[in-house]
Amino acid sequence: MPPALRLAGPWPSGAASNTATPVSTAPDTPRADACNYLPDLCAPMAVLGVVLTAELLAMTLALARQNQWVAFFADLGRTSVVLQWLSLTSAAVLCGVRPRAARLSLREGTALAFAAVMLNLLAVSEGLYWVGYFIAPGVAADGWLPVDHWFFATRNLAIGGIVAGALLRYFYVSGQWQHNVRREAEARIHALQARIRPHFLFNSMNTIASLIRGNPAAAEQAVEDLADLFRASLAEARPRITIGEELAIARVYERMEQQRLGDRLRVHWQVDAIPADAAIPSLTLQPLLENAIYHGIERLAEPGVVEVVARHEADMLYLTITNPLPAGNGPERTGHRIALGNIRERLALAFGSRATLGIETGPGYFRVTLAFPYQSATA
Repeated sequence: MPPALRLAGPWPSGAASNTATPVSTAPDTPRADACNYLPDLCAPMAVLGVVLTAELLAMTLALARQNQWVAFFADLGRTSVVLQWLSLTSAAVLCGVRPRAARLSLREGTALAFAAVMLNLLAVSEGLYWVGYFIAPGVAADGWLPVDHWFFATRNLAIGGIVAGALLRYFYVSGQWQHNVRREAEARIHALQARIRPHFLFNSMNTIASLIRGNPAAAEQAVEDLADLFRASLAEARPRITIGEELAIARVYERMEQQRLGDRLRVHWQVDAIPADAAIPSLTLQPLLENAIYHGIERLAEPGVVEVVARHEADMLYLTITNPLPAGNGPERTGHRIALGNIRERLALAFGSRATLGIETGPGYFRVTLAFPYQSATA
């Protein structure tokens, strides 16, 4: 038995089998109401967005204040200097307090972020004012800085407070929306997996039933294999597992079918090139192997070979399952496309548009290729 499936010993008997095991909570488990909506403003694209937003705001203020193009460009220059300093330093401050805010409640984290931004605005405003008047008094005299010191500081605080409050609200609403999208996607993945499991169970029970009279020992082994498969499947609440775990499930299913079909079935595995920690939606490979056997091997008059090939190119992973078809293909069994559509949708939910499921049919073969980005399930 592959070690990935030996998750626990045999199920306890009697009433003890219904006893739930307490789930311990790790000390660093995030709070349910944690302030975790702040984006990473240190990312390059986020910095570019801050620069562009500040410049658009500077253009808007300059256009609103001036009625001549010469005056507009002069006003735009000095407004841009002030707003870029205020915006970039505020983004850096939010980036710095983000880990601390994530450990606080929503209200406390938001208050911390807002207070940090306001303190930064005050410090930068004071720095610009005193640097302008004491280091470059000529520039200040030309109107680049206002004469009224407190008006300059309080104006920046007022504008910055309004903008900061609006942005924090936007970040919060955006974070809630993304959270809801993720939860909905996870719920859809679980629903799709629930549709796969009964189909898998029914086919496995048919396999066991066919073995009971002719080979009771093989039927007993198949029951144990089925128990291990469902123990591994139901013990994990994760919508994605490692490719190593998925391959272990598929290999045990192969062994169950081998007991039923004997020498009629051979599976060639070429999967060493794929990282064992790569994430994949649970029960992705096993239904494809089941399809290959049901729609390919069982329809052949002679023994057949199913090939499972994996490769890793750049940051993409590819899984190809090829099964033979009878001469002339013959009438196709119903249900061939159900599992394929299910897997295609779960891949799209897990990896977005970068994940694809391709189908190729040729003389005497049927091939399915999964392509998805490499993401470590343990990261």
